[in-house]
Formats: sequence, C-alpha cells, structure tokens
Amino acid sequence: MPSIRALLSDLDERTIARRIGVAHDEARMSFPLRTSTVRSFDEYTAVIAEYVRHHYGRCVSRGGHMSRSEAAGRGKNMLNQELRRQGGDFVSAYRDCEEGVNGGLRHVLDILCESIKAEGIEYYTRDAFDRHIPPHDWRARKDMVGQFIGHCGVALPGIDRSDPARYARDVEELIRAFLRGLRQTSSIFRRL
Repeated sequence: MPSIRALLSDLDERTIARRIGVAHDEARMSFPLRTSTVRSFDEYTAVIAEYVRHHYGRCVSRGGHMSRSEAAGRGKNMLNQELRRQGGDFVSAYRDCEEGVNGGLRHVLDILCESIKAEGIEYYTRDAFDRHIPPHDWRARKDMVGQFIGHCGVALPGIDRSDPARYARDVEELIRAFLRGLRQTSSIFRRL
C-alpha cells in the first residue's frame, strides 16, 4: 500500500543529503588539486576529464570506468550549461584557470561536483516518485499526489494546488517543481 509518509521520508532533505549529497561532497574533497591554475588548454581539458572520471567512478558507476573523451565531453557540457547562466562558458573558465582568477581550477571542479550531484539528486527523486506513487492505481495515485502537494505547498513553485489530478496523470511537472524548490532552499546544493 502506498504511503505518503514513506515518500516524504525518502524526499526529506536530510535523507537526500545522507544518501546522495555526502558521497558527492566527499568525491570532490578527495580529488587532489596541486594548483588552481593551468599552463595550457590541453592541461585544462585533461584535469577536467580526470576529475569527471574520478567523481563518476566514486559516486555514479561505483568503480566503473569512463573513457577520457567521454569524461572530457561531459565536463565541457556541464560547464557550458552552468556557466552560460552566468555569461560565460567552457573557454572563459579556461581563461580564469590560466590566470588563476575567480577561483580558477578549484571553482571549475566545484561546478562539476555540483552538476553531477544535482543529476544524482534528480535521479534519486524520480525513483522515489516511481516507487511510492503507483502508476497502475489511479485513485491511490491521485490521493498521493494530492497529499504531497498539500504537504509541500509553497515549496512547489508553479504548482496549482487546487487541481492535484492534473499532476497525477504525469508527475514530471511536479518532480521538476520539487527539484526547483529544493535547489532554492536546501543546504544540499550549497557549495563546499
């Protein structure tokens, strides 16, 4: 029988931090960084690839391996996504690392850590919804979604609390709102 308490317990900030966040923070802290600058673009790309491989190996694939080119590509993509919101990109971050400004390489690795952590939290959240909100029982699904919306209330930006059935059909919008609210209020997403 589905339980709102079980869903809320799995989505509690402390539970998410314990199950997901701590491992990512520890992966970041365990990566040795000898300097916050780089001498060349090749060195910059190599450090990013090495870090992404390290982090994924510790937190995502748990000992699995990723090719250098895939790791570099993922790292560049994550940096572009995050830094474009701030008016920069992968290349502007390289310049910061070359000159040792704006946190240099340490800042770049922090961005990568937070990006991989956010991805892990998103997958964890989707899984919690899938496990606790039954796809085959419309009444239970509608009831669970209504209870979830009622419990979280204003912490769900953009969600219309008057029509839970709307979100019971497809919980994707509800998941995205929950993740937005979590990013805005949670210490899980605060930088190291």
